[in-house]
Amino acid sequence: MGVEQRIQAVQRYLHGNEPMIEIAKDIGVTAQVVSEWVRRNQKNGVETSLKFYTKYSADYKLNVLNYMNETGTSSRDTAALFIISSPGMIRNWKLKFEVGGYDALVSKKKGHPSMKKETKRTTKSTPAEGSVEALFHPLV
Repeated sequence: MGVEQRIQAVQRYLHGNEPMIEIAKDIGVTAQVVSEWVRRNQKNGVETSLKFYTKYSADYKLNVLNYMNETGTSSRDTAALFIISSPGMIRNWKLKFEVGGYDALVSKKKGHPSMKKETKRTTKSTPAEGSVEALFHPLV
């Protein structure tokens, strides 16, 4: 979904007589999504509608969690205040921190691990006579 479409949806709600559910249906999202956009727009301005994916450092995540803990704000209000796209992301950080501490907040690289070439060639060896392997090895 484009930035312009998100901003237009918020503007339609704030300046029009359309119900949020109708706007959401028109652009193919849930009313809850539009509600979050409106909430972020009202708290932080239009630039929050421009924010998409951001990679957060472990220190930043910890600061967000500390703020939420010290002030007692909900994950939803904290997400809106810190311009984080999803309150669920903050709840996920909290669970990770509770289980694994600070290290659990460090972002892991995504994707497939690089394939390493096998440098050591293996040669077929004949099993030792009388060994278990020799019983199952075909005769040469």
